[in-house]
Amino acid sequence: MLLPKKTKYRKVRIGTNTGHATRGHYVAFGDYGLQSLGNDRITSRQIESARQAMTRYIKRGGKIWIRIFPHTPVTRKPLDVKMGGGKGNPEFFVAKVKAGTVMFEMKGVTEDVAREAMRLAGHKLPVKTRFVKKEEV
Repeated sequence: MLLPKKTKYRKVRIGTNTGHATRGHYVAFGDYGLQSLGNDRITSRQIESARQAMTRYIKRGGKIWIRIFPHTPVTRKPLDVKMGGGKGNPEFFVAKVKAGTVMFEMKGVTEDVAREAMRLAGHKLPVKTRFVKKEEV
């Protein structure tokens, strides 16, 4: 699973996640990409699950890039704990994804194989996604 080696702060506030992506919203490395259509937090487990689904389908052919990284810690308090007593401990890490962010890219496979692999990966993620191709310049 992906997680940062070191963070500046152990706990962060939740913050907001609205609007469209202004960076990371185009296919940069591969030929095909999986683009987010909504705003959400994607956990490192979900990223790993989507990666495994794609890798298994393309049978280790081609190359896959993961364009998102879970930097943000999410805290949880234990069950049956009364209100108060401070903030809970960090449990897992998430990547904050905005609408339009290209999350995964692929190269070295045919379009049909890439489309199906991305479809399988999209089922593992909490956001609606779409398949995008690199614009021919």
